Amino acid sequence: MTFINSSPLAGKAAVVIGASGGIGTATSRRFAEAGAHVVATYHSNAAKADALIADLPGRGHRAFQADVEDSASLNRLAAAVHETFGRVDILVNTAGLTRAVPHADLEALDDALIDRVFAANWRGPFAAIRAFAPLLTESGDGLVVNISSIAATTGIGSNVAYCAAKAGLDIMSVSLGRALAPEVRVVSVSPGVVDTDFVPGRDRDWSERQARATPLKRLTAPDDVASAVLAAATHLRFTTGSVIVVDGGRHL
Repeated sequence: MTFINSSPLAGKAAVVIGASGGIGTATSRRFAEAGAHVVATYHSNAAKADALIADLPGRGHRAFQADVEDSASLNRLAAAVHETFGRVDILVNTAGLTRAVPHADLEALDDALIDRVFAANWRGPFAAIRAFAPLLTESGDGLVVNISSIAATTGIGSNVAYCAAKAGLDIMSVSLGRALAPEVRVVSVSPGVVDTDFVPGRDRDWSERQARATPLKRLTAPDDVASAVLAAATHLRFTTGSVIVVDGGRHL
């Protein structure tokens, strides 16, 4: 008889950048349920992060402040996590930002917004990986999961810069999957439209239209994404440099 380990991540430390968001919260919960110690980062809402930590199953979880657009902040985060836990086995980059801009409205996509989109969605994840790479390498069984988007390949998303930044994030996973092997695996998880308020200005009517246009007839739930992240950590252990699509067939 084969028994399934109910705590496959027992003793491991998992850092979730942007844990206060919908995907980050769901991922933190999945990791805690699997036995990991969770480090949940937040940008400004400490109360929300503390509430998440208090609600997670298990013990030893911590919330830390970090700004994904500030590399020095991420370096301080890595040092604080090292001092507190002495190890990092998993890093998940869920933080990001965007704003809806019609793709044909080139003037509306100004330089300031382009720079912020790339800073939050590409440079920030890279800086986080750079900061935590020594700890992940020392683990010998390190994993980085970058939360991407099918906008990277469909070219349909909140704006052109967001599509490009996510495409860059996917190729970063390919490049670092090769560069950091064999001690660290790097994977992208690529959802379709996620049922959160991540993109400002999109209302329930818009979401319902998108659900009807998706082959599986609903939007991606945050826990759908979190389940894929957990699978990368527990079951897909011979996978690196790959993109896992979680979109209900929306890309078809």
